[in-house]
Amino acid sequence: MATDPYLSVAALTKYIKKKFDADPHLRDVYVKGELSNVKIHTSGHIYFTLKDQKARMPAVMFSAKAKSMKFRPESGMTVLIRGDISVYEASGQYQLYAQSMQPDGIGDYYLAFEQLKEKLSKEGLFNAAHKQQLPQFPEKVAVITAQTGAAVRDIITTLRRRYPLARIVLFPTLVQGQGAVQSIVQSIQQANRTDSDVLIVGRGGGSIEDLWAFNEEAVARAIYDSAIPVISAVGHETDTTIADFVADLRAATPTAAAELAVPSRIELLERVMGQRQVMFRLLSNDLEQRRIRLTQLQNSYPMAYPDRLYRPFIERIERATDALQRETVLTARRSRDRLAMLSRQLENRNPSDRIRQAERDLASLGDRLDQRITQVFRQRDQQLKSAIRTLDALSPLKIMDRGYAIPFKEGGVVKSVGQLKRGDRLSLSLKDGEVETVIEAINPKDKERD
Repeated sequence: MATDPYLSVAALTKYIKKKFDADPHLRDVYVKGELSNVKIHTSGHIYFTLKDQKARMPAVMFSAKAKSMKFRPESGMTVLIRGDISVYEASGQYQLYAQSMQPDGIGDYYLAFEQLKEKLSKEGLFNAAHKQQLPQFPEKVAVITAQTGAAVRDIITTLRRRYPLARIVLFPTLVQGQGAVQSIVQSIQQANRTDSDVLIVGRGGGSIEDLWAFNEEAVARAIYDSAIPVISAVGHETDTTIADFVADLRAATPTAAAELAVPSRIELLERVMGQRQVMFRLLSNDLEQRRIRLTQLQNSYPMAYPDRLYRPFIERIERATDALQRETVLTARRSRDRLAMLSRQLENRNPSDRIRQAERDLASLGDRLDQRITQVFRQRDQQLKSAIRTLDALSPLKIMDRGYAIPFKEGGVVKSVGQLKRGDRLSLSLKDGEVETVIEAINPKDKERD
């Protein structure tokens, strides 16, 4: 019977493992590398990947050795490890079994993370003053993550379970690998052009390389510039990214982000019911207090004898009414007397009497004026007659009546013999006519006296 030449996978793996275990160079190795994808199990075992720029290998440190460590291993740290190499038969992979671990500087990713973190912190992108308050009851929740995977499923399931009133808008986004940064930035900007009330930006767990897009500056600034509050939900609770620092709120997981984004319908209902009971109790207490107060008021003295309560006021009203009536009569009497006095004064100052007196004065003045005018006319008439008589007495005609004549030469009156010479022609005006004559001789009076 021929021997079967084929080995089982387990047999071949066991054979390979023996080879690894038999190699003295692999029993005690010293290796330096960067930690990646560190996972600390609840049992205390630490699973991680040790890598450098050209290679990587899975590794594990069991809890018995991990307890003696003085630090907490994190992705991105460069460490010095002493251990041995063997094969994990279940997966057929060789891996490093760490016996001890010491930190030795930091890795490239970790250094880049710290540098960007310090830069953005100095610019104030992490300041609490810039954090926006999440709406208490959002109507629309935008989810920016990969369209498939556990993260989006957990977010949507949690949102629908806790608060079905909120509408969910998914922005399918590339969250890992080449193009992830631009895809995340574009989704945040698109979501800001909608009427969403809150944004959940994130993805599920992975290595630091898988999560690195959320450590890029472009993504951090897009989150900072978002007018809509942003919840960062990247990886697991132990994963911390730059997006977590910039976001308005960081969630440990995508599921936790959904729980932070919306209230719990059940909790709200319980709160409403609780408040309803409180209000009912308060209202009952208030009604009871009012009832007691009403009873006290009904039994109080004023309510028992209301007429006694108002009696003093009624008396005051009656007295005031009497006083008012007396004052009214007195005032009317004073007004009547005042009216009578004013009537008498008015009668004494009747304008018709003054008008009649003025008419009498005017008539007297008219008589006196007529007498004065008559007297003046009479005086003027006498003066006129006297002047006429004087003028008549001085008239040349009267003189000519007594035989005198007036000589004229060439139209002018001759008043002196010096105006004449012999042979001049004179015109003599007499009482009843004129005479033409010629001067034959001139005899001045002075010459006769000589």
